[in-house]
Amino acid sequence: MHADIILTNGRFTTLDRRNPNPKAVAITSGKFSAVGDLDEVMAFAHTDTQIIDLKGKRVIPGLNDSHLHLIRGGLNYNLELRWEGVPSLADALAMLREQAARTPSPQWVRVVGGWTEFQFAERRMPTLDEINAAAPDTPVFILHLYDRALLNRAALRAVGYTKDTPNPPGGEIQRDAQGNPTGMLIARPNAMILYATLGKGPKLPLELQVNSTRQFMRELNRLGVTSAIDAGGGFQNYPDDYEVVAQLAKDEQLTVRIAYNLFTQRKGMELDDFKSWTAQVKPGDGSDFYRHNGAGEMLVFSAADFEDFLEPRPDLAPEMEGELEKVVRHLVEHRWPFRLHATYDESIGRMLDVFEKVNRDIPFDGLHWLFDHAETISPRNIERVKALGGGIAIQHRMAFQGEYFVDRYGAKAAEATPPVARMLEMGVPVGAGTDATRVASYNPWTALYWLVSGKTVGGMTLYAPQNRLTRETALELWTAGSAWFSNEQGKKGHIAVGQLADLAVLSADYMHVPEEDIKAIESVMTMVGGKVVYGDGDFAPLAPAPLPVLPEWSPVKLVPGHYRPTPATSRLPHQCVGACGVHGHSHDRARRSEVPAAQPQGFWGALGCSCFAF
Repeated sequence: MHADIILTNGRFTTLDRRNPNPKAVAITSGKFSAVGDLDEVMAFAHTDTQIIDLKGKRVIPGLNDSHLHLIRGGLNYNLELRWEGVPSLADALAMLREQAARTPSPQWVRVVGGWTEFQFAERRMPTLDEINAAAPDTPVFILHLYDRALLNRAALRAVGYTKDTPNPPGGEIQRDAQGNPTGMLIARPNAMILYATLGKGPKLPLELQVNSTRQFMRELNRLGVTSAIDAGGGFQNYPDDYEVVAQLAKDEQLTVRIAYNLFTQRKGMELDDFKSWTAQVKPGDGSDFYRHNGAGEMLVFSAADFEDFLEPRPDLAPEMEGELEKVVRHLVEHRWPFRLHATYDESIGRMLDVFEKVNRDIPFDGLHWLFDHAETISPRNIERVKALGGGIAIQHRMAFQGEYFVDRYGAKAAEATPPVARMLEMGVPVGAGTDATRVASYNPWTALYWLVSGKTVGGMTLYAPQNRLTRETALELWTAGSAWFSNEQGKKGHIAVGQLADLAVLSADYMHVPEEDIKAIESVMTMVGGKVVYGDGDFAPLAPAPLPVLPEWSPVKLVPGHYRPTPATSRLPHQCVGACGVHGHSHDRARRSEVPAAQPQGFWGALGCSCFAF
């Protein structure tokens, strides 16, 4: 058997304990065909074999995000201005101002998730006055986690919110003393008001949604992601909103493997949705690039306990058990894997009561099911998950809102949120992911840094050492661990003979760089099925040329993906103690009160702050 490609001179982390440190790797027909010593692998070389010198770089299995909203994120990626990793609010507002000037009517500027006020040097949110000053005429929608959204005056006009607009169920339109909307929308206790308002914005036409989805996949490839499990999402309707990825799969243009779940969209009609879908598609239908994966993460609306740590824990409705039982019973009868969003142990306990009841009548018997998130799950409920053969998909949401959790529940309670090390110790399948794009960042290296360091993006140490993971264990959760959640264990997640040839060649050595440098790692070459889908630097000639970004005014042209500091922006630390009136601001986060906008905002010192060096 001749190799199509041979990779040499790399530092391979195979995650295969039988063969942890090979010297070379061969790929044939999209799979690893030889992994071993150089002479052993070169025996597979032929005159047509492509031999790639990896120049001593660290190589890992392709990263697999076990909970990503890739399909919805792809449809909107080219519309969104990203604040992920931006070091200061001054930077963020400057980006907003520039994008507003580039955005034609009636389009909006949207900053949709992936950032937190704690990442900024100023340690605060933007004010509505600042947003209106940056964009006086272009509608602006800024989503912060699942707790609030900020709209400028132009956006309020665009969505039609006035003094006479009533508060929707589960949400609040903040108002001034005269009763007029201020522009702040508050999720209390759920995020429906945020979803619904964002849904009022203009969409891209189909041909531009294709470009947008491909740009998002390229950005994921740049970070070493080769697979993802799409967890559905609000306003993501099947099959209409799956049309773009389905066509890309048909045209062999996917560069990230997608296993997709179906997420009910109709409150009160959830069982009808799943009855319809179980008649249309079966789990596993599709290919190694695009396949159906089951139900969730929303199974019934009454079981949604949104993680807004600025608000008290919501008690799920008393009808939850009855509604959830009907759906789960139907799914188990049809052997559909399922996943369920659950933040709090109190909710998880009630959900497990339902699952155990159904299991007594219709045994799960190896059916893959899982909880997503599970930040406060107890040891007792972890035991119950294991007894039913379930898994837990964890995400780095606490890296973005750990400070809020500590404010409400205390540092001790935050030490194991979620208790990942305990889950692994108890033998429960665990996969890692991001829950991007509307809460945490899609950057897997931010997530890996969180798992290893136990720190938030704002620098707070959340976890005691016993709940932090070694670098190898954290990487396993992002590769082989996540494969269990799409029933693909043994098929991908290792650099091993017979597995899919998905890998990333890294910009820095993940296994040895200083801990703080983990979050800056990227891929310099990403392969999916033995094909180079992304390359940078020396490896750029091996990769397809990047597609032009459409439309011309897209924020992706201004900020191409997750923020990357340049030497000019990273030369000095972003630290200052109140000397300029910018960094001394504070506000009552629990009440979400506004910061007065009278004090100057710094950017290159031109607007009144001399402590930044950008």
